[in-house]
Amino acid sequence: MAKIKGAVVVDTERCKGCDLCVVACPSKVLSLSNEANSKAYTFSYMAAPEACVGCAACAYVCPDACITVYKVRS
Repeated sequence: MAKIKGAVVVDTERCKGCDLCVVACPSKVLSLSNEANSKAYTFSYMAAPEACVGCAACAYVCPDACITVYKVRS
């Protein structure tokens, strides 16, 4: 049976760095970047992509709906 992994895609221009997705992630996959987007907000990114299980907790709590989660077979 194929193992299911997750992949998180963050729309970095819409992300305002509220940190809700980072806190909601049970696998501690997301982190806030040291860089800023064009609106001067830091944004979230996948700091530990190998740990993502595709639960989509991050996408559920995002108030701006800028996170998409994909499930990938590996």
